[in-house]
Amino acid sequence: MPKPATAMLLIYFSIILLFDLSRLLKFDKIITMTKKIFIIYSLIIISGGLFLTNIFISKAANSISNEIEDIQNQIKIKENEITKLGEEQKIYEQKIEQIRKEAKTLKNEISFLDNQIAKIQLEIKKQEKEIEYLELSIKNIQFRILEKEKQIESQKEQIKRIIQLIDKEDKKDYLSLFALNSSLSSLVDRIYYLRTLEKNLLHSLNQYEIIKSALEEQKLAKREKVNQIESAKIEIETQKAKLASNKQVQSYLLDQSRGAEWKFQSLLANAIEEERAREKEIQELERTVKEKLASLEKEKESNDMEEGNEIVFSWPVPKERITCLFHDSDYPYRYLLGEHSGIDIRAAQGTTVRAAASGYVAQAKYGGMGYSYIMIVHNETFSTLYGHLSQISVVQNEYIKRGEVIGKSGGMPGTPGAGNFSTGPHLHFEVRMDGLPVNPLDYLL
Repeated sequence: MPKPATAMLLIYFSIILLFDLSRLLKFDKIITMTKKIFIIYSLIIISGGLFLTNIFISKAANSISNEIEDIQNQIKIKENEITKLGEEQKIYEQKIEQIRKEAKTLKNEISFLDNQIAKIQLEIKKQEKEIEYLELSIKNIQFRILEKEKQIESQKEQIKRIIQLIDKEDKKDYLSLFALNSSLSSLVDRIYYLRTLEKNLLHSLNQYEIIKSALEEQKLAKREKVNQIESAKIEIETQKAKLASNKQVQSYLLDQSRGAEWKFQSLLANAIEEERAREKEIQELERTVKEKLASLEKEKESNDMEEGNEIVFSWPVPKERITCLFHDSDYPYRYLLGEHSGIDIRAAQGTTVRAAASGYVAQAKYGGMGYSYIMIVHNETFSTLYGHLSQISVVQNEYIKRGEVIGKSGGMPGTPGAGNFSTGPHLHFEVRMDGLPVNPLDYLL
């Protein structure tokens, strides 16, 4: 049994043959009837051709559709895995919050760090699953792009065929046809046939534009997913840095306390006392320098100052990963010392530190094996603090410009300037507004 397309073509050519035969035998009535059948069937062929083309497109797209369905099933699996990991993370977060309410003991701090480490490990695993999910999404989009490209090629072929038929009809001399056939109906049939072709052409062109627009949207979606993957990879590296930091802190505490509660409590008491003394010192020095600034009539540099005492800060070390955010819930000493008052910018031991903006050095304190830091007052509103410094290159009351070298970073536990409670090599950077710490990321350029 012939296929539908083959059968339609056979009938079509049979009518053409009948039309030619009737002309040869000069059977006028047969000619008129045959011409009408020819015109009507031509329209059927066009509509049928479009219908069959859609059938062939569907068959060609079946394999693509199957691939898309398979990928979508895999995507659902990944979504479930990500959700499950998120739920496990919440369990650890609840444990961490419970520990925060309990006494500050070595046992609780180690338990706190254990839970933090487990939570971060889950976060890394979750990010890896999200990358797999995004890669599957990209694959899904690629198949959809292929599907749209095939549809566009099909539409192009349809448009090409219709244009060829219109062009063929346009070349006919309708006045001669009317004279030869002495029939107005033949001419009307041909005009109707031509208009139908034009209508089909407009429809095909419209479909082409719709499919093309959908294709462009798919390509944009693909680029967005690729960018999300890059962001996820950066986040994984940040989480790995946090993980290493937490493990290092845990190891350092156990080493310093030798597992003895009294030694741990002694370390903690000293750290809290140092923190309070430093905060008091910073506030007093900041107030003193600001009073001096208020009494001086100094022209403010246009690249640093804006109206209303607004200021923009440059990165004090090369912009890399931030291992600890402002008020970061993953700050390993949050349970002991409270909220993290700045950001920790990942920097190798001994990285050059530069002034984030012009101003006066309110403090340049070298703490030996303790905590070393620099504080710069920029105007009557803003000041910055640079902590865990292994080297200091400025002196108190010195005026420095934006980008000028002020020291070198440190942060490795047990090294000069790091202090007793450091989380590894980094620069601790604070921005203070009216004496209170604010999120530096809101002001860094």
